Amino acid sequence: MRILLAEDNPDQLEPMQTALEREHHIVDPAEDGTIAAEMLVAHTYDLLILDWMLPGMSGLDLCRQYRQSGGKAPVLILTARGSLKDRVTGLDSGADDYLVKPVSLLELLARVRALGRRLPQWQGDVVTLADVSLYVSSLELERSGKRVKLSKREFQLLDYLLRHPHQVLTHTQLEQALWALGTEPESNALSKLVRRLRLRLETLGIDTWIETVYGMGYRLSVPELCG
Repeated sequence: MRILLAEDNPDQLEPMQTALEREHHIVDPAEDGTIAAEMLVAHTYDLLILDWMLPGMSGLDLCRQYRQSGGKAPVLILTARGSLKDRVTGLDSGADDYLVKPVSLLELLARVRALGRRLPQWQGDVVTLADVSLYVSSLELERSGKRVKLSKREFQLLDYLLRHPHQVLTHTQLEQALWALGTEPESNALSKLVRRLRLRLETLGIDTWIETVYGMGYRLSVPELCG
């Protein structure tokens, strides 16, 4: 998933970012609420993790603004405020979950996994697509007893395609989704990545799932999802 992580304390932000990236997520960090708000306008995220007390704009105000603008991604609020009243305030502001500091990294990752289960096919550690299973923790695809290992970047591409089935995704959309802010991919990096993923899928006989829409981008068409 592409995650916006807004936390003004570097001693807390850096361990959380590292833990999330080890779980194969793409993380854009922000230490200021105003900067985080600008990032939300410029980019699309699958999950927002917002500290309540941010400089510039609080995480709570940022959550409210995001919801008022039509933002649909789940929001996890981090805060030292642990009273029932504060939790209710956070949830009423549009948050989906609430985690009290000091944050346990194991609990954070568990909450992120729970909030990430938005696809109908998502079942814990396994995403089922037609007769294919994607094992998230091991980055493996399985079909008819045969398995193929994906690289972290191949997995991130397939995961993003699965979250947007049948949508034509432009090169710009995919590059913004797969490369963290401040990272500039080479001009042909995306096409190379798609080619590598297709080779993996070809091993299982499903390379045609990824369609090239010439002049626009790519689209994932999974037989079971076709309407």
